[in-house]
Amino acid sequence: MGDKNQQTRPKRIFVNDVDRYSSKHIARFLSTCGETSEDAEAEEPLASPGGQPAFQIVATVSSSSTDERASSLLEQYTSPTRDELLQHLLECDVVVYNISENATQQQIEEATWALTALQAEMENFKSRKMFILVSTVMTWAMTKPQNPDETDVLLTEEEYRRRRPHPSFRNHNNLEKLVLKLGRGKKAKLTGYVLAAGLQYGKGENLFHFFFKVSWLMLYPKVPVFGEGTNFIPTIHVYDLAGVIQNIIQLKPKSKYILAVNDSKNTLEEIVKMISDVLGPGEINKVPEQEAITMMAFKPEELEYLSINLRLDAFIIKDSFNLRWTSETGMVENMESIVEEYKDTRQLLPIRICLVGPPAVGKTTVAEKLCKHYQIHHIMIKEVIEEKTTGLKEIVNGADPEYVSEEVMDAAQRQLENINKSMEMNAGRLADHLVFDILQEKLNSKPCRNHGFVLDGFPKTYEQAKLIFSDEETENRDLMSRTPVYNKKITPENVFALNASDDFLTKRVQGLPQSVAEKMRYTQDEFISRLMRYKQLSDAEETLLDYFDELEIHPEHIEVNTDDPEYIDIMNKITEMVGIPKNYGLSPEEQEEEDRRQEEERKQKLATEAAEKKRRNEATLAEMAAQYEEWQKNLSEVKRQEYELLEARCLPLRNYLMKYVMPSLTEAMLECCKIKPEDPVDFLAEHLLRNNQQD
Repeated sequence: MGDKNQQTRPKRIFVNDVDRYSSKHIARFLSTCGETSEDAEAEEPLASPGGQPAFQIVATVSSSSTDERASSLLEQYTSPTRDELLQHLLECDVVVYNISENATQQQIEEATWALTALQAEMENFKSRKMFILVSTVMTWAMTKPQNPDETDVLLTEEEYRRRRPHPSFRNHNNLEKLVLKLGRGKKAKLTGYVLAAGLQYGKGENLFHFFFKVSWLMLYPKVPVFGEGTNFIPTIHVYDLAGVIQNIIQLKPKSKYILAVNDSKNTLEEIVKMISDVLGPGEINKVPEQEAITMMAFKPEELEYLSINLRLDAFIIKDSFNLRWTSETGMVENMESIVEEYKDTRQLLPIRICLVGPPAVGKTTVAEKLCKHYQIHHIMIKEVIEEKTTGLKEIVNGADPEYVSEEVMDAAQRQLENINKSMEMNAGRLADHLVFDILQEKLNSKPCRNHGFVLDGFPKTYEQAKLIFSDEETENRDLMSRTPVYNKKITPENVFALNASDDFLTKRVQGLPQSVAEKMRYTQDEFISRLMRYKQLSDAEETLLDYFDELEIHPEHIEVNTDDPEYIDIMNKITEMVGIPKNYGLSPEEQEEEDRRQEEERKQKLATEAAEKKRRNEATLAEMAAQYEEWQKNLSEVKRQEYELLEARCLPLRNYLMKYVMPSLTEAMLECCKIKPEDPVDFLAEHLLRNNQQD
């Protein structure tokens, strides 16, 4: 009965360190196993009843990671104690310890402890448990063929006892041996599997991320390959690795040591070249391995992975497992889908914008600000043509035959001749079809395809847009489709029409210095002619904006009615509609410059605030001094007035004393002086009393 319940309930699986690349995607994959889907195949090993997930994932994360639990996890533990961790492990049916990517000594020690602790508790298990160690092919790095003369021979799982680890991966190898010692009998309550994983790729990338990043950013004219690059690298897509783990859990294979690598036998040079071809400049440059450290491209321990030279054949997963491969033939064969997966996972999505509007409305200024904000490319048709012409001249006149083939030089010569001939025949103007070809080539270039662009004032008409953005291949396949077909990789996703009144535009142009007006073709005659031409195109039966409306890329109209040189309101409206930048952000140098600028702004702001505070304090002190002076003046006036009042009130009393008191008192004092009594005060009192009675 217990075994039946064990089969029907979802298995509880523990995965360590799901805040790391490999474990995160393994946990995410396993959490979806068993769900029904349209592309589900009959060979799916096992699913829980009702199409529910077959696995419940619990996991640990490092203390530095976010406390927010991933949706793929049932439970998440942040830096648990060993007693707490053991209790969580005992609650699980399967324990997966992943030490395949840059595992620290602490992580290996934790995996060793977990295995030992589970062995000690094995007698108390109520049901069987499984321990899966996801190790690395680096434990095979020093393995030599049995016959030294046979250099092309492939190593297989059958030879796992002969494997020799890279010196830095001896601890990995020792842990593999401990797992392989676990009980093999049917009655064993803890079974162990070792999974030697190839170098992992896919999703947002990890070990190979440097090559993807520099290619996407177009940082170098040639993507660097560190070392000779002739070494064979065993690889596996991280989701295929997760699929192997799923099969181990559900099929319980007899073999306890399993190689997890795909069928590819690619060298490092082949892998990097394909990344460069699909995502970057299309060229590679071999540099000394030490340059990887100097350029801070890789850490020494990461270079050890990239230096491996092994050709392996994983016959178990090919012959015994029911894998639905994501990338069975490896990176080189599947690079297109891997690149799309990389861009989608990291949200490195191009932002394509088209700005239209009358002359002098501010399209170029807004375009420059948008390009700076989103780190995308400013496309002005005149500059694109000049750039193309200059590039062709450089190929024809100064190309190094070692790097540029004769065919390329001949093609450039023919193209340059066509451009010159067209401009001669059209009074210095290039024929439309050549303009469209040059613009399409620019929009299809890797920088524009990777990052995006802002089209500044071009195309201008419905027909121009149709010729530039239409997709002939799709159009031929979808002749019966009612929806217009277009090349989604070069067509703008956001169209903004900047509108302004004629009076506003005229006043803006009239306010320009004569030299600026002449340079920008905003003299009175030229401006009026251009404005009338724009209005005619806007009133046409089919306009440029109509073309985008038909594609359901509906233009947004924005009014320009203030002379703000920074276009703050317009930028806020556009960036709110377009969204946040979808790129890597600023480079270290740009970030340093931005930090410096912000620091200067902060210091300037503090200095301004301090000066303003000082000014306010000085003004307050001056005001207080003036108030104190006024108070003192008022106080003196009050004292004077009080004195005068007292004087006025004292006058009647003084007169009375002088008339009736002072004469008697004066006479008594004179008499006292003559007689000199022993008690003068008593004498004066009797004298005054006596005289008062006589009066």
